[in-house]
Amino acid sequence: MPAGGAPSHQYRMIDVGGKNITRRRAIATGRIRLGPVAYPMVRDRRLPKGDPLVLAETAGILAAKKTADLIPLCHPLGLDHVVVAFEFDPAGESVSVFCQASTSARTGVEMEALAGAQTALLTIWDLAKQVEPALAIDGIRLVLKEGGKSGRWIHPDGLPDLPADFVARDSNGPLGDVPNE
Repeated sequence: MPAGGAPSHQYRMIDVGGKNITRRRAIATGRIRLGPVAYPMVRDRRLPKGDPLVLAETAGILAAKKTADLIPLCHPLGLDHVVVAFEFDPAGESVSVFCQASTSARTGVEMEALAGAQTALLTIWDLAKQVEPALAIDGIRLVLKEGGKSGRWIHPDGLPDLPADFVARDSNGPLGDVPNE
């Protein structure tokens, strides 16, 4: 430690106690490139270890709920809703994962949405690696966040087309129905 007893690496958790509790939502996405062997097996839900989509959806939801346990300075949040959905790209032999997290809190749910999407992708990787070792995960990004003082933010590349069942399963209605309080 340097003189004075302070650690040489300074970090701190941000104090959000003075912020208003508002409705917040975030959507993250990413893609896994599967290849010609694994793609049809994932699509048809018939990998040797089990149904990759059910397991990836469950893992994504669990990861969103456990984000603060994994990211050192991330605030623990009580999530109101998490949705994980998949979109298949036959030409690219890939699957895109979308994770939406929502809450009423003093801070956003971006990290939870990102953790959910990434963990869902890693779960598909774990289940598919046995049949196709040359996998690749890419394009992980936050595509939307809304709520709080900053309002709505959309990734500069725009909001991708979301799977129809993804929006339908969101109990808060279509995107944009979140009031900024």
